[in-house]
Amino acid sequence: MDRSANMRAIRSKGTKPEMFVRRFVHGLGFRYRLHAPDLPGKPDLVFPKLRKVIFVHGCFWHMHKACREGRIPNSRREYWEPKLLGNVERGRKHLASLRKLGWKVLVVWECEIENSERIEKKLINFLASRV
Repeated sequence: MDRSANMRAIRSKGTKPEMFVRRFVHGLGFRYRLHAPDLPGKPDLVFPKLRKVIFVHGCFWHMHKACREGRIPNSRREYWEPKLLGNVERGRKHLASLRKLGWKVLVVWECEIENSERIEKKLINFLASRV
């Protein structure tokens, strides 16, 4: 598969990590909206009554510092560096805007899904807390 076909195959919605989070949260009885276009960054899951949102970030695309996938590739660095750093900066602005609007924000990283027990606790604590 050539590079452009590979890039076209990468989805921004309905990814495996996002679907894991959606199924788990729904199983807990929480109902949510998806990719709300009226909120900064179009959060993946929006809980309007709780004023909480969840973003499910890909480690590569959002440069997760705690993960080996979150680094700039060595090939075509001049292309990837501004693109990935732009994603990170835009994400920071969206999170800050949402918090300023009074929303509580949780970011779930793609690599966190590997430890389902730990991520499930994190999701339960976030959604059950009154703060």
